[in-house]
Amino acid sequence: MINVNRLKERMLQMAEIGKTTNDGVTRLALSNEDKQARDLFMQWMENLGLHVRYDDFGNIYGRLEGNDSDAPPLMIGSHLDSVPKGGRFDGVLGVLGALEVVESILENNIQNERPIEIVSFTNEEGARFTPQMLGSGAVTNLFSKDYTYSRTDKDGFILKEELQKIGYLGSQDNRLDQENVAAFIEMHIEQGPVLETNHKTVGIVEGIAGFSWMEVVISGEANHSGTTPMELRRDSLVTASSAIKAIHEWARSKKDGTVATVGEINTEPGIMNAIPGTTSFTLDVRHPYKDGFTSCINEIRESIEDIVDEDSLTCNINEIKTHPPVTFAENITSTLEEASKKHDIPYHRMTSGAGHDAMYMNTIADTAMVFVPSISGKSHCEEENTHWEDIEKGVTVLYESVLRKSRE
Repeated sequence: MINVNRLKERMLQMAEIGKTTNDGVTRLALSNEDKQARDLFMQWMENLGLHVRYDDFGNIYGRLEGNDSDAPPLMIGSHLDSVPKGGRFDGVLGVLGALEVVESILENNIQNERPIEIVSFTNEEGARFTPQMLGSGAVTNLFSKDYTYSRTDKDGFILKEELQKIGYLGSQDNRLDQENVAAFIEMHIEQGPVLETNHKTVGIVEGIAGFSWMEVVISGEANHSGTTPMELRRDSLVTASSAIKAIHEWARSKKDGTVATVGEINTEPGIMNAIPGTTSFTLDVRHPYKDGFTSCINEIRESIEDIVDEDSLTCNINEIKTHPPVTFAENITSTLEEASKKHDIPYHRMTSGAGHDAMYMNTIADTAMVFVPSISGKSHCEEENTHWEDIEKGVTVLYESVLRKSRE
């Protein structure tokens, strides 16, 4: 049904662009490497006779017309950019897997009723320009055009100017039509260990976990490390350590998929011979269900405040960004399930802990995702890998599902 060897050849060819010494890739958004990847992808689509275009945010589209060219298109795809020293499969599999689906439809002379559009979104990773998923967020009006264009990287380069530099600042007329998208299906590697642990080949993703990013600032009292008796100290770092330990134990006690991560810690004055007067740390809390999301976030905030209060210190918990859980369309997840059953492919219904472009596309159309296993759960690293047999089965499920949805 699909040609996994052709897909593999393209995947490996794409992996040469930005290849690192340990077989990973560094292909940051709007870099020279990203341009090379875009050019190659565009060429492959043009070779198939697709109508190729890119919009004013650099999102790339390849359209296969259907018998009813006026029908809302079915969209499939992901992204081509990577994190520094990332893997060969993250994002790219969703784009080239979609290309393989369309080519298989063409070579088998299958008639699709509605158009099918492949899409590659700009700056999904957020590794160069923050926040992540800028291309899909902008084209769905979750980020304004001015906001998106004005994003800068750590060296001060501006997103709009970098789009112009690589030749991918297209026309607003080339955007997807928000009012006219039938559905969006994104294929991706899992980036976690759930499928491998459960011996399943395909993940049918029912939604994306909500997240709350916070900065916790604990204020104590700075003083000399040699002259201040232990019983008189108001050490913010010690209190922060207690809070961090409690956060870890709290998340471990949950049996509902909640996870919590402290990713960055800073102290002031931050020298060896002074008691830390102020300690700040970032907190990333994720919860999969809408019903319990708000109470989950409130619970951990109250726990931190109680610990700080017990030590007679003060704290501020500042919200950086919060996004509630996303629920995908049952009509698409059921189609993915039926396709898996038809081809006797073991599947697992699950929630994604990571954000994806599908999260924003879900605001304008019925959306779902299909995962394939990540070996040892590794991703965003050079060791990222997925078995080609699993990829073949995952793309088969995507292919079967696209056929069904494109005929509706």
